[in-house]
Amino acid sequence: MKDGSTEHLTERQKKWFASVQASLERDTGKTLAQWVEIVRRDCQETRPRARTQWLKTAHGLGVNRAAYILGEAFPAEGPGWDDAGALRAALWTDPASAAILQALQAAIADFEGLVTGQRKGFTAWSHKVQFAAAKPVKGGGATLGLAVTPDASPRLSPAKAESWSERLKAKVALAAPAEVDAEIRALLKAAWERS
Repeated sequence: MKDGSTEHLTERQKKWFASVQASLERDTGKTLAQWVEIVRRDCQETRPRARTQWLKTAHGLGVNRAAYILGEAFPAEGPGWDDAGALRAALWTDPASAAILQALQAAIADFEGLVTGQRKGFTAWSHKVQFAAAKPVKGGGATLGLAVTPDASPRLSPAKAESWSERLKAKVALAAPAEVDAEIRALLKAAWERS
């Protein structure tokens, strides 16, 4: 990670990343540096999915190990997953949407064991596992996904075809920070308690 920090990862995520790192050399007989050299030297593919498929076909590596190696061999332009601050700044550029994000953060600030994760397309909140995520909506506003069922509130609808965790079964559109009210906080708390 760029800054060496793992504060944006849950304990489960930290263990997973550590296991991928530790097992790579043990299981393949090659260090990460050797894999990076192989990919840069031998892989003729230019698209990420094609590179992943090449590692799978040519070397029998799984998706997680391929992603790990490719992330080191071909760092993404712009901020990566390990630069949460830059990802957040790039995503939440609209002031109205950013104000909703701030209201959501304030609503969950006292949740014990809260871990905030940042992805290119959304901000995620976890306890042991992800319980909520929010993403800005073009033109202002935000969509909040929750690890509760849609019948938990009339304000909720099913979270279908969203890019966040499949654990988030419901979503709600938020047009202004004031809509992050007591009911939304209660829904966030219920989702947190289940995580």
